[in-house]
This record gives sequence, structure tokens and C-alpha cells, in this order.
Amino acid sequence: MTSSPPTAPSPATGSPAPLAVALLTLGCARNDVDSEEIAGRLAADGFRLVDDPEDADTVVVNTCGFVDAAKKDSIDTLLAAADLKEAGRPQTVVAVGCLAERYGAELADELPEADAVLGFDDYPDIAARLRSIVAGERPHPHTPQDRRRLLPISPAERPAAGTAVSTSSTTGPARARLDSGPMAALKLASGCDRRCTFCAIPMFRGSFVSRRPSDVLAEAVWLAGQGARELFLVSENSTSYGKDLGDLRLLETLLPELAAVEGIDRVRVSYLQPAETRPGLIEAIATTPGVAPYFDLSFQHASNAVLRRMRRFGDPESFLGLLDQVRSLAPEAGVRSNVIVGFPGETDEDLDILCDFLTAARLDVTGVFGYSDEDGTEAETFEGKHDEDEIRARVAHVTDLVTALNGERAEERIGSTVEVLVEQLDSDRPDHCEGRAAHQGPEVDGSTLVRGCTDVRIGDLVRAVVVESDGVDLVAEATGEKR
Repeated sequence: MTSSPPTAPSPATGSPAPLAVALLTLGCARNDVDSEEIAGRLAADGFRLVDDPEDADTVVVNTCGFVDAAKKDSIDTLLAAADLKEAGRPQTVVAVGCLAERYGAELADELPEADAVLGFDDYPDIAARLRSIVAGERPHPHTPQDRRRLLPISPAERPAAGTAVSTSSTTGPARARLDSGPMAALKLASGCDRRCTFCAIPMFRGSFVSRRPSDVLAEAVWLAGQGARELFLVSENSTSYGKDLGDLRLLETLLPELAAVEGIDRVRVSYLQPAETRPGLIEAIATTPGVAPYFDLSFQHASNAVLRRMRRFGDPESFLGLLDQVRSLAPEAGVRSNVIVGFPGETDEDLDILCDFLTAARLDVTGVFGYSDEDGTEAETFEGKHDEDEIRARVAHVTDLVTALNGERAEERIGSTVEVLVEQLDSDRPDHCEGRAAHQGPEVDGSTLVRGCTDVRIGDLVRAVVVESDGVDLVAEATGEKR
């Protein structure tokens, strides 16, 4: 398929036709927000947003640079978009996001199919950048730098809101929603001040910067006006929210205000650091009306020896004590976590400690990742590394365990009453709908199929009784109540 030159006059008006742009997003919910903020800037500057890359003049791929599999997915997406250029649309393919920020010129050298590699600092002028690229200019690829050095570590010394650490570390232009579903991610902060030895995120996302509560609330009101009924609060470390604004308990104050926004029925918090999860925050999440009793706790391991090498804190006793606090306030709370196995120096005893903890923890969902070196991290220099076959074997062992444990936890929910946010309707079975209960986070925590729904629309909250489970997924019968 071919297209007219992007500056061709419109027959009706004689003015240049607007450039069409398609945004393809890889990675986490934080990247989803970045893409919507990029889309907002482009729409405000006269670009036309399209879904299909073949309908676009330029394709912007918002990449993920977290782990090897995510990097590969990002590169494959860039290559697939570049292949379409042979047919005339799109004309250009541009890499942005974490992989572009992290590798810059190196990515450009290895991926000449991409017409440009842009970093976070290009986001404020993204419209001008794309216009010049479509016009044939090839900007110098982004030069990576350690973004932890852009802000002082001390929260009190940080500048006021407005520092451009990434696309939305603070205030910014209005977003343009790229997904019309009833759940919307809402960014609390950008960056991270922790120095976990395995993680490169602080190097390319920068130090931790909270958005001001007034900005978060204003965006929540806007998202409610766009049809969102659930807000998914995202950041690299939500337990740190407010510390750079002088109030480490600011999230406890903000949660009821967000839950009170007209049109919002559920607020969900993501990514809590166990060592920083204080009793007041547990109580706020577990008991505030309109806030999902949902705890996304990043344990990563349970052996104290491994956690120390990760530069993290905790042990089975403290982690299980934290879970006891959660369940004493909200017995049906959802709890998910991720763990890394095969970390350098991890012994068989360490692995047994992790497995014993997971058995006792009764988590709803557990992601299992095999350790791999990340460029520039401290763990990359560690001794005691396991070979790939051993890491794969450990991943398989722990995955088999948590698959069974997570399934058992889902079975425990049979007979309970849940409220399901409807996200899909079944055209073949009009009395069926599918969505997520309060203990199920978006995309990675399973879903609930509700039978016996009538006159239900996407975005409704339907009460139902759980009657079956299939892995982490549930089947429930509607009670007839909805809102």
C-alpha cells in the first residue's frame, strides 16, 4: 500500500494533510502511560493517531529494556514495523522507550532498519522530532547516560516539579488514551533510589521523583471522564511515594482522595517494596473503601543470604509476618509477587528456603524469573554464577511449585463473593462476561468468567459467587447485582 507525501495539500482545504502516527507499546503499565502521554503531545500538535502501522506515516515503538526476553520482543517489533516500509506505509520507524534510552547509538548501529533512536529527553519535542524524521532527517542517536546522576540522592535537595527525568516524572500535557477499556494506569512517580544489584532500571529511569498529589488527582479526574472505572497506580516503587515531597505517608492520604473521584470505583496500587511496606500503608490499602485490597509485593527471594547479595532486605519470618498483617485486616486480599532464581551464589539450601516460603505464603500469583546478567549492574561482576542449564532447571522447579500453589489458592476462593469489573463480553454467549475481581491485577493475575450476566456492559461491576477455578482463573455465577 502506498501513500501520498505527508505534506500533500488536502483537496478540501488546501492545507497539508496531518501526519498519521501509530504507537506500539512493549513492557509494563508504566510504558503504557508514557505512550499515552506521547500520544497526547502528538495529538495536540496536529498528528492523527491510528491503530494500524500500515495506516501510519510513522510508527513509534515504545520499547522495553528490562530483561532479555523483553529486549527481544522490542527488537522484533521494530523489525516487523520496518518490514512494512517496503510497501510505502509507514515511511519511518522510530524507537523510543527504555531500550532506546538505555542503548542509544549502540541500538541504532545494530538496528539500521530503525530510522531514529530517541531518548526520554526528546519526548517534550516529540512532534517536531517526528516531522523532521518523516521529512528525511536522521537525528544523531540518543547518547545514554546514568540518569541517577541527574538528581541528587537526598530528597530535600531535589528541584521542584518540572525536572524532565522521563516523559512524566511530574506534570505534563494531557494524555490521549490509546485503550478505551475501563482500567487505566496512573503514574505516581518515575525512577528508583534503590540499588538492587541485579537491576538496571535506575540507570535509565533515573532517581525517584514523585508527582505532586494535585497532578495525580487532576489526572484521575480526567481518566474518569474518559471512562475509566479502575485506576492502576504505577511506579518503580510505590512505597517511596511522597518521600521527596517531605511526606513519606503521602500515599495513605492520597488513596481515599483518589477513591472519592466521581466515576472511579476501584483504585489499585502496584509494586510495593516489602521492606518499606509500613503498617499505615497496609491499613490504607486493606480497609479504605474503593481501594482494592491488593498487595503487589516484590519479594524477589526469601533467603536472607541471597537477598543481601541482591542488596535487599528480609527473610521468611519477616515476609510471613507482613502477610499476616495484610490478612488480619483483609482475609481475602490478593497478593502477588515475583521471584528470581539462579542468582549468583544461590545454593540448594537457599532454593529450599525460597520454596518453603512460597508454600507457606499462599500467594495468588507468583512470577518466576531466571537470573541473567544485566549490562552495567553490580551482579554482572559477581562470582558463583550458575550455568544456563542449571538456571533453567531451577526456574522449571519453582514454576511447577507455584503453579500448583497458586491453583490451590484459587480453589480456596470457591464459595466467596467477588465483584468483577467487566472487560469483555461474549457475543456467542450473551449471558457470559469476563473481567477481574478485586484480587486480580491487570494482564498478569488471571481473570474471572461470570455466568448468568444479563444486560451487562463493559465497565460494569458485577457481583458473583465463585463456583470453579482453573489455575489462577475463576468461574463465578452472577448474583444479579451490578453497578
